[in-house]
Amino acid sequence: MSTPNAESRESYLIRSIRADEWAKAKELRLVALRDPVAHLAFLETYDKAVARPDSFWQERAVGAAEGATGAQQIISEGPDGEWAGMLTVLVEEPGTTDWAGSPVERKQGHLVGVFVRPEHRGCGMTEVLFDAALEWSWGQGVERVRLIVHEDNGRAQAFYRKAGFLPTGVTVQLGGSGERELEMAVERP
Repeated sequence: MSTPNAESRESYLIRSIRADEWAKAKELRLVALRDPVAHLAFLETYDKAVARPDSFWQERAVGAAEGATGAQQIISEGPDGEWAGMLTVLVEEPGTTDWAGSPVERKQGHLVGVFVRPEHRGCGMTEVLFDAALEWSWGQGVERVRLIVHEDNGRAQAFYRKAGFLPTGVTVQLGGSGERELEMAVERP
């Protein structure tokens, strides 16, 4: 009997969510928010997310489902149908402001919500999710894809560097805590 970690990444289906899969998207997000490093990786708490009405999750799924152009939630689905990992790409348009209130100067993708269930880590799934996110992003005509990572999340920073993302020198302060998030980006090939 093999463990999920022994599964090869080829045994997972990497795809965009469908709008009617909002409940599964909600469930995986809630699992992610209970991860021990969620406070470093997500700008939302479990308590806040679990209190949201179903209509929030339904709208969120519609806006990031296959066929959407402003965002895309990509998941890895195991052979048993379980969603093992996810990430979302948001398209940011020039002339708008981003989540931190900074001006967006060019069309870019913004990777958020990266998570893989612990029992599915170690088989290269995150790399495949990132490849799918970049492929989708380039297809949307973005010039670069960026992400924001907590300054203390060294494990994530190391992975992002391995995936081709480099620090841009942009930092974002997190509220009044004095903590910072670092921007990393990869330019369109």
